[in-house]
Amino acid sequence: MTGYAQARSEHGGWAVRVSVKSVNHRFLDLKLRMPEGFDLYELRLRQVAREHIHRGHLEIHVSAEPGTAVPVQVNKELAQAYLRAAESFLKQTSAAADVDVVSLLRLPGVIAGVNGAVPDSEEDQEILGQALEGCLREALNKLDEMRRAEGKHLVAELRERLARISGQVDQVRGLATTLRPSFARRLDARLKELLGAAAIDPARIAQEAALLAERSDISEELDRLRSHLQQFAKLLDGAGELGKKLDFLLQEMHREANTLLSKTPGVESEALAITGLALEIKAEIEKLREQVQNIE
Repeated sequence: MTGYAQARSEHGGWAVRVSVKSVNHRFLDLKLRMPEGFDLYELRLRQVAREHIHRGHLEIHVSAEPGTAVPVQVNKELAQAYLRAAESFLKQTSAAADVDVVSLLRLPGVIAGVNGAVPDSEEDQEILGQALEGCLREALNKLDEMRRAEGKHLVAELRERLARISGQVDQVRGLATTLRPSFARRLDARLKELLGAAAIDPARIAQEAALLAERSDISEELDRLRSHLQQFAKLLDGAGELGKKLDFLLQEMHREANTLLSKTPGVESEALAITGLALEIKAEIEKLREQVQNIE
């Protein structure tokens, strides 16, 4: 299912923003992008995402900036090291330049708690982790609302296709009852072509036609196809993870449609009509399979 959502929050002196984007995918493909140094939160945030999303390509973007409540801590040792390196460079190059304190403070790591740097204390790290997790949950809840709205439209379209297949199955069943007389006519014409004016036993023709009809009987395939349609509709009425179950049913339906084609020989109008309907059923099943890939 496709969707996009974002959430913002301020917690423990941190301004956090999380955006989530999902597109269709057969399995869960999760990509998490966070500021440098936030690796300690990765497993925690991935677990939260897996609790909400089980299928699809999911991209999560996380950003965090300290608010006014976050104390500014200067790493004096690192700042002095930068300063000594700058002074040494100036002496070696005889460059005429003064050291800018503001520029010095902007160097990486000089000020803790700024520019997305993770705080040093475990307590502050936990506060930031709670802020990130809460914001991610809010964004995922918004995403779920969008996906549910899309899901309602998708289910309605799936039901329309199921109704079309059901009608086609009924048409095939009606045509199948006319095949035995068609087989008898074909046998009679073929035997007359081979034997000429010789007498042909009508009972023998009927017997051979019955055997041919039995080998071409598709009632079991139609019954199974009908059963799969009913199970599919029942699953749509339920909840939980349905995608893989629906996909399996569609594989079985596709198999039954192929059998309908293989067991309906001949060029009689009835057989050709069944073949045409079976091809239409296969086409509808393929469309269903494409749409089911979007369902968890």
